[in-house]
Parts: sequence; structure tokens; C-alpha cells
Amino acid sequence: MMRKTFYKEEILVTKVNKKIFNILFFVILLIILVHIIKIFILKAIYKTDYSEYVEKYSKKYGVEKELIFAIIKNESNFNENAISKSNANGLMQVMKSTAEEVANKYNINLTDDNIFEPEINIEIGTIYISILLNTYNAGYGNVDKWIGRNIIKSDASDVENIPYKETNMYVRKVIRDYNIYKGQICAWLVILELNIKYENHLI
Repeated sequence: MMRKTFYKEEILVTKVNKKIFNILFFVILLIILVHIIKIFILKAIYKTDYSEYVEKYSKKYGVEKELIFAIIKNESNFNENAISKSNANGLMQVMKSTAEEVANKYNINLTDDNIFEPEINIEIGTIYISILLNTYNAGYGNVDKWIGRNIIKSDASDVENIPYKETNMYVRKVIRDYNIYKGQICAWLVILELNIKYENHLI
């Protein structure tokens, strides 16, 4: 009688263990699936299109490729034919006057049509970023004034204090996306943030 009871208990334990194993297997499978979906979503949002040009001119002009990608994402979201209300053109939303000035200085063959070509646009945009960074490091313009008045810190760690609202928001977005491209913050949190804003009709 005891043997039968023990045998039944053993069968019961085996069934329970099998169920636990199946549940764990399903949970692990679900986690892997969610991770794969997450990677696809992130790749769709944080694109690295035109990477051959970004890497080429990043090295040539000393601008981090992650910063270039972050700016392209915020300026045109990788739409090479983008034109803004102020007539900024292409991937990096370069103004025609700026493009002409940069092209003349760096011997780039620029026309009304090829300003939209990814390679031309990225090269001119990267040069312009390089000039802006060098100007910042040399201490010219509004940034230097803001630092001098203790409005912002020299390491840009408190960009929320930038006095111009549009500039403030733009810089925040670029820094956030730059850090995501660098892998320094979790991009999944940004997707969650966007979803919360959408649900609350903030976007």
C-alpha cells in the first residue's frame, strides 16, 4: 500500500516538474521573442542609414559618427529629400547659403540638385558641425556668453537651462539620441516615454 502511495506521489511530482519546466520554457521563449522584437523596433527608430558616408566624413572632419546620426535623425529622420519651411535641405537640413559657403571653402562641387545627394549633404553638414564645435571650443557666440553668466556649465551637463525654448528642446533630443547611438542609455525607455506621451495625447 505504501509503495503504491509513493509511486503515485512520484508520478504527481513528475507531472508538476514537467508543468514547471513547460512554464519556464515558455517564459524564456517569450523573453527572447520580446528581445528580438525590441531590437527590430530600435533599429527602425534609430537608423544607421548612409553609414558609409557618415563614417567616412566623421573620420575626415573629426566629428563623432553617433553625433552625426543623432543630428540626421532629428533634422530629417533620414529622409534625403526633406525640405524644411525655412528651405533647409536634405538629410542634415543644410541651408543653401551655408552649403555654398562651405562648398566654396572646401572645394566641393555643389549644385542646386546635388545638395540633396546623401554624400554631398552629409559631407557639408559634417563640416558645418565641425566648424560649430571648433567655435564652441574656442569660446565664441551665445554658448560662451551663457557659460560666462553661469546659465549653463561648460560640459553642457545642464542643457535644460538654455534660455531659448526651441534650442533647449533640440539640444536635449540630440544629446538623448547621441547617447542612445553610443549605447549609454536604454533606448527602450525612450519608446516607453513616447508611448506614455501618446496615451496622454501629448504627441
